[in-house]
Order: sequence, then structure tokens, then C-alpha cells
Amino acid sequence: MFFKRIVLPLVVLAAVAFVYFWAALKWSYATGERAGWVQKLSKKGWVCKTWEGELALVSLPGSTAEKFLFTVRDDETAQRIMRHIGKRVSLHYEEKVGLPTSCFGETRHFVTGVALAEEIPIGPGIVVPTPPGGATGTPPAATPAVPAAPVAPAAPVSR
Repeated sequence: MFFKRIVLPLVVLAAVAFVYFWAALKWSYATGERAGWVQKLSKKGWVCKTWEGELALVSLPGSTAEKFLFTVRDDETAQRIMRHIGKRVSLHYEEKVGLPTSCFGETRHFVTGVALAEEIPIGPGIVVPTPPGGATGTPPAATPAVPAAPVAPAAPVSR
């Protein structure tokens, strides 16, 4: 009697919870790529430590950067991302929904891969190659300065 009323429902509830969490971690709502500059990557959490990062997305030079917040659960992937901080990268991510706690990560976007971006698109059909050292590498060779054209003084205004 005790087994049927208390133990069996608890075992069924635990099995349902296990299947739910397994399915939520294995199934992806969306997958994709985001390209930009990794600004921050840190391991956070009180009990469950996850890597939390920030990618600056810039569509056009001079525009305000949008931030893409992401989580990395794998230490090897986090180390690969840290090697490319300050360089333009492409992050492959999977979006997970239905994870009830922040123990799995603070965001819904879980990065599973990283690649160094070879080109920087600045407009439709216009790309700039990434310098060999990236943003943190050696500076490019000095180019001769072009003097600015002299500016004529403004003519006095009469009324």
C-alpha cells in the first residue's frame, strides 16, 4: 500500500522530469551563426558554473554595437573562444527553450563552435580582409600621412 501510494508516484515523477530535461538539452529550438567581436567571457555561477559571454555585433562601421549574450557549457569551446578574444569570430550556437533554472546557463543561446572570421563585411558586396594579427595583433605598417587641404577663411557677412 505504501509503495503504490507514495513510492511509485515519486518514481514516475522523477522519470518524467528526467525525460523532460534530457529532451530540453538535446532538442534545439533554433541553430545559427553570429559574427562579431567577443568582448567578455567569464565563468559564473554560485553552484553550477557556466561560461557566460558577450559578442559585439556591428553591422556597419560607426554604428552602435548590438550585444549577443551567450552561454558555453564546454570548457574546450570556452578555451578556443578565449584564444580569439578581440578578433572577429563566427560563433555557432543552438537556442534551447524550456530549461527552468539558470543552472544550465544564464541565456538561451549555447555556443557549440567558434571559427575565426577571415573577412569583415562593411556593405553589400564590400568586404575587408582581417589583418593577420587580428584586432590584438601587431599594428599595420605605417602609411604616409596626407596633408589636409588648406581651408579658406570665411568671408565676412554683411547685412
